[in-house]
This record gives sequence, C-alpha cells and structure tokens, in this order.
Amino acid sequence: MTRLGYASPRAASLRRALIAGGILAAAAPAFAAGSGVVGENLLWLALILMAARLFAPLAQRLGFPAVLGELLLGVVLGNLSLIGIQYFGALAKDPIIAFMAELGVIVLLLQIGLETRLGDLVKVGGQAALVGSVGIALPFVLGAWGVGPFLLPGLTDNAYLFLGATLAATSVGITGRVFRDLGRLGMAEARIVLGAAVIDDVLGLVILAVVSGLVQAGTVSVGEVAWIIAEAVLFLGGSIVVGRAIAPHSSRWLARLDSGHSMLFAQVLATGLLLAWLAHAIGLAPIIGAFAAGLLFEPIFLKEFETPKVVQEIEPLLPPEIRDGLIEKIRAVLGKHTRHQHEHMIEPIGYFFVPVFFVLTGMQVDLKTMADPQLVLVALGVTVAAVVGKIAAGFAAGKGHNPWVVGWGMVPRGEVGLIFAMVGKQLGVMSEAMFSVIVIMVILTTLVTPPVLTALLRGKP
Repeated sequence: MTRLGYASPRAASLRRALIAGGILAAAAPAFAAGSGVVGENLLWLALILMAARLFAPLAQRLGFPAVLGELLLGVVLGNLSLIGIQYFGALAKDPIIAFMAELGVIVLLLQIGLETRLGDLVKVGGQAALVGSVGIALPFVLGAWGVGPFLLPGLTDNAYLFLGATLAATSVGITGRVFRDLGRLGMAEARIVLGAAVIDDVLGLVILAVVSGLVQAGTVSVGEVAWIIAEAVLFLGGSIVVGRAIAPHSSRWLARLDSGHSMLFAQVLATGLLLAWLAHAIGLAPIIGAFAAGLLFEPIFLKEFETPKVVQEIEPLLPPEIRDGLIEKIRAVLGKHTRHQHEHMIEPIGYFFVPVFFVLTGMQVDLKTMADPQLVLVALGVTVAAVVGKIAAGFAAGKGHNPWVVGWGMVPRGEVGLIFAMVGKQLGVMSEAMFSVIVIMVILTTLVTPPVLTALLRGKP
C-alpha cells in the first residue's frame, strides 16, 4: 500500500510526464499569441528541454534508455494535430530549431569520439573485428538488396542503400548499460560486443560517407565508390594522424596563453565544429568530422591546462602519507576527474542540444501512417531483418562464447540509426513512409533488447 504523501518512483515519473503533457497542451494558446519567431523559439526550447527531462526518467523507470523517452516525446508533439492542437506542426519545420538539432547531433558524435580511445580501435581482437565486420555487412546487404526491394518496391537505389546503412548501424550504449547494471562488463561476451562496437562505429561512419557521397554524386560507378571510400578513409585517417601530431603542440601553445578551463573548452568544441565543417566542405557528413575530432584529445595532450576546481580545492588538503590506501584511492578519483574534464565540459552542451535532435526526429513520425496495415507489416519485416542481421553476427564470435548474448548486444540501433535516417531524409532520398518505418524499427530494437539481453545474462552463470 502506498502511504499518504509518498509515491513510488515509477508513479512519480508518470506524474511528471503527465504534468509535462499538461504544460504543453496549456502552452498552445501562448504559442498562438507569441510575438515574433524568436520568442516562439525560446518557448519551444524551454518546453523541449523540460519535457524531455520529464519523459526521460519515465523511460528509465520502465527499464528503457532515456533517449527513448525523448524520441517518444517528439512523436507525441508531432502528432498533437490528431487531437486538434495544430500549432506544434510549425516546430518541426522551423529552420532555427533544425539548425540547433544539427548542432545536437554534431555534439553527440563529438562526445562519442571523446569517450573512445584510439588505443581501443587498435587493440580490439580478431573476434571483435570479425563480429563488427559481419554486423555491418550482413544487415547492410539485407536492407539494400533484401527486405528493401522486397517490402518497399519501386523506390530508388539510393533509398535502398540508405535503408541498408540504417540497418547496419549499432548503438552500443544501451547494451553497455545492461552489462554494467548486471555487473557483467568483465565477461568475455561483453568485451567482444564493446570491441566490435568500436569497429562498427568506424565502418558505419564510412558506409554513411559512401552512401551520402553516392546520393550527392547521382551515380553508382565502381570508380566513384572507390574514390568515396578512399576519401572517407583518408579524411578519418588524415585528420587523426595530423590532428594527433598537432594536438599536443597546439594545446601547449594555447595553455601558455590561457591555461584556464574556458580555453580548454573552446579548443575541444572549436576543433569539433572545424572538422565537422571540413567534412561537409569535402562532401562528407559533418558528424564524421565531429567523431574524428573527438578521437584527437587524449588526456595526456591536455595536461598543460588547469585541473578541475574541485581537484584544486581538495588536493592540497590531502596529507602526503598514505594510510590504509584511502588517500591513494582519493587521489585516483581526483586524477580521473582531471583526465576526463574535457569530456565533462562538453556534457552540458549535449544536455542542451542533443534532446532537440531526438525530439525533432520523433516529430518526423506521422502516426497516421500506422493506420495503414501494410506499412505496419513493412516496419515489422524490416525490424525482423534488423534483428536477424545482428544476431547472425554474434555467431562470428566463435566457440566458447554465447552467440545470442553477443548478437543481441549488437541489436539496438538507438541514436545512431536515427542519425543515419535523418541524413537520408535531409538528402531527400527517404519518403515519409520509409522514415516512419525506420523510426519504428529503431524504437522496437531499442525496446526489445534490454529485457531480452537481461534474461540471457541472468540465465548465464
């Protein structure tokens, strides 16, 4: 029984979500009375940020990742016209909000790059490399030349290629959360999945670059494919090699001018934006440049900058002697904060911009298409292909490993699949129906993976 004045966490989250919905509905007249585009954008952003933070805990209480709550919030906003609230339709088409969503995805890929160590890309084992390669190739083939032409006949080759690219994507963040919550990050299958995800990310970005280049070029010749692949590889490799050669010297020079946190923040974010622009300038997706920028900043390159404020205040208070290992543990924690402070600096920017991307993406889903039984069947068929392709990759892990754990660990598409789908829509190769099918597939793979993977891990000694 629930006591008076107390509500369970799940009930509290549901109540917050209902409050958010009420605020959004009540604010609709305020939108209509708003003066000027800028004023409306301010109110839109305020509602998106707060409602996203209210919906995200609800998804987490139900056992799903926060991104699912943001995505579903966008679906709700984008379909309020079904109950007579028309004004939010302008939000999905607003160029300022669209630009902020683009910044959100760039910041997201910069964060992913910052959290990925280049050494992890080099040290992954043969099993992880094989799982990652098969996990990219098989779903891509299934999407581009299997379920795409079979379930969605009459579309262009470019549309099928983007469908294949979207099915090839993997979001390992969801899987990593499940492994961590169950204390299984040290198991062999978890290491294979996380290692394969590194390969998957790089190959996925290359595929995105290739497919985007093919769409923009308008032809599909072998020479152009080879050139686009070479361009993507040269850009990624060149920016990393040259950037990592320059980064220690530029960091030292900038730290001499100003070793404060503002300079460190500016260097990391400006590098991300610069390489995103450079990637766009040569015809690649800007997110590829942002990802490459994130790989440049190893903590040792940034040692000339000031340590975090909390480290500066606590470290002088610690005695030089080590007693029972406590001081050593405290120093280890402070050192961790120091090494990762550039990642922590970017996080608030992500808190602001990234939800805009996911909410805006969810708003692109037209629920009226769900009234078409054929479209629903197509979405289910694409989802089955998406799951089968990744599970089959799990069997590439070899003997001695549970292929189902590895395969299901690669299943969720999450934000990566949404990024690929948004790029395809921006290039004009995806219809509204195909985009809705892909988002449904992303939602289903995101929903189904945590409970299935949890059951598999709990059943494994």
